[in-house]
Amino acid sequence: MTDNHIIAFTRGVPPIESFPIKRLEECAQTVLERDGNCLLQYGQAAGYVPLREWLAAQYAVSKGQVIVGQGSLQLLDTLVRVSLQPQDSVFLEQPTYDRVLTIFRRSGTQLEGIDLQNGLLDVAQLEEKLNAGMRPRYFYLIPDFQNPSGAVMPLEARQKLIELSQTYGFYLIEDGPYRDLRYHGQALPALFELAPERVIFMSSYSKLISPGLRVGFMILPPELAEMVRKFAEDTYINASYLNQAIAYEFIQRGWLAENLGQLKELYRPRLDTLLSTLEAEFSGRAEWVKPEGGFFVGLNLAQGICVPDRTAQQKAGLALSDSRGFFIDGGEQFVRLPFCALTPEQLEEGVRRLSRAIFS
Repeated sequence: MTDNHIIAFTRGVPPIESFPIKRLEECAQTVLERDGNCLLQYGQAAGYVPLREWLAAQYAVSKGQVIVGQGSLQLLDTLVRVSLQPQDSVFLEQPTYDRVLTIFRRSGTQLEGIDLQNGLLDVAQLEEKLNAGMRPRYFYLIPDFQNPSGAVMPLEARQKLIELSQTYGFYLIEDGPYRDLRYHGQALPALFELAPERVIFMSSYSKLISPGLRVGFMILPPELAEMVRKFAEDTYINASYLNQAIAYEFIQRGWLAENLGQLKELYRPRLDTLLSTLEAEFSGRAEWVKPEGGFFVGLNLAQGICVPDRTAQQKAGLALSDSRGFFIDGGEQFVRLPFCALTPEQLEEGVRRLSRAIFS
């Protein structure tokens, strides 16, 4: 790696070496030979039926509650369009996924951030807003390896959140794209597992197989599922059945489980390297969650220390996301560090460059 090589801590993308190209080629050939006439024609708006049936069995819901789309963000955008009015309000973790924040902002609804303090949801702040009379329609969360902080919501916080949603009558939107990417420790039950009647669950195969497949899904209460399905039918007819059939064939062959194991082996040393280098370079200068999986580590710089501007980043050979995009307001002292697409050597050098850009 040359000194002028830019190390990009910008997008949470998988590395190209993680793509199971040969196996996807085989799946594509199989489904086209077997079901090509169906897959290349228009289809039902809710998605490829075998994949929907498989997901329904996995999550113990009816097939009618499962919508498969062109990535989970598309489905969230559709849900927002069909179910929110400007007078509604939505709660989000702060910080939160920047693209989701953009989707909710476009809706014109009132947005309220519930702070993450050292990776923990400020439940007292949430209760204070609810007691003051605020009634969100939805609370969007990423409980497992949150984007951008890397945090995992403890079990007691999950249980309290469900209790509050039941008491005050709002839905939790649980985004789970990183849930299966755990490299250390034990998994906690998903919010959907604890209270399926209060939770809308969304996820995708972007991080587990390939983002280029654009296969995501959402599990909704029947009435909301029908609204999303009808909007999809009237807007784009159906998402790609070919891509969904390829993903389904990949799963049915047992290759998703194998691929997940390979991804964990690939990403585990990258996370470990990032955490150890942060400890060496930023101890006493920042705070961060030490995640056991996922794609991100979020760095909260100490008081009075701000993220270097674009000029300083370029001079240091770095590229960072605009951290303000993860916050309803603020974010000047936050850095999101995606680690999966960078080698351990790039991660070590990137953190050192970040340290020099801030403190030199």
